[in-house]
Amino acid sequence: MNVLSIQGVTKQYDNYKAVNNVSFDVPKGSIFGLLGPNGAGKTSLIRIITRITGADSGSIILDGVPLANTKIREVGYMPEERGLYKKMKVGEQLMYLAQLRELDRKEAKNVIDHWMEKFDIASWWNKKIEELSKGMQQKIQFIATVMHNPSLIILDEPFTGLDPLNTNLIKDEIFRMNKAGTSIIFSTHRMEQVEEICKDIVLINAGQKILEGKVSEVKNQFKKNQFYIEYEGLNGIVSGASYDVISDNDHKALVKIKNEVSTNQVISDLINQGCQILKFEERLPSLNDIFISLIENKNDE
Repeated sequence: MNVLSIQGVTKQYDNYKAVNNVSFDVPKGSIFGLLGPNGAGKTSLIRIITRITGADSGSIILDGVPLANTKIREVGYMPEERGLYKKMKVGEQLMYLAQLRELDRKEAKNVIDHWMEKFDIASWWNKKIEELSKGMQQKIQFIATVMHNPSLIILDEPFTGLDPLNTNLIKDEIFRMNKAGTSIIFSTHRMEQVEEICKDIVLINAGQKILEGKVSEVKNQFKKNQFYIEYEGLNGIVSGASYDVISDNDHKALVKIKNEVSTNQVISDLINQGCQILKFEERLPSLNDIFISLIENKNDE
């Protein structure tokens, strides 16, 4: 079952198509990566999903129902650019935003106190937003995004401005909420974060979808038959009939197996040379490598 279904969505500004007939599904209960380079159309698409703007054509289904203003209350959105009122105090701003999400004052106060204590920032209640660092503001914006307990959370570059300690703090909360059943869309261009956090992804470029699938399946789709080897017994590995050596340094080699050759054959060839294999594992491409390759190929086209 899908928490969100994007069906043929298009958005055009004058002669520029920011989103061009994009379709994909976000599985319910997933952490889903919405990826693309700067200017790809990610933010335009998010603004359509959150009804900040409307699509020129296409439809959006949330939990099996066409998206409407009443349904959008089940979505929490954390934009990349902070949307906080700089002159307002932290506490009164969170109270205001919570009541916009239809929490009564008592419930809002309890929820906000809970989150501020969890993040060890209870003393910030009377601080103005402009007095806080970027990282501190990011934590407040995260609370504003999740405090009404939405079923779908959209996070656009959520770790911007955070130090490693606070990055892990927010990351832990993302995993906790997801484990409790919350679906999360994670929009970023940081591929190493995607590999760590997301199970499913869609990649868009120039307003069009160019890749979609589970991270594990995508990496297998683009593998290059390369294997990493740690060994002893030889001063170096040389290319053979079954493989080519890409690199070899300090008894650590990267080889490419030739087409239609089995790994057993490669291992046998190496052993016959006197190689003592300590480690032999397939080297899958990183999402960053796949991302760069696809974007460069698409731009060349």
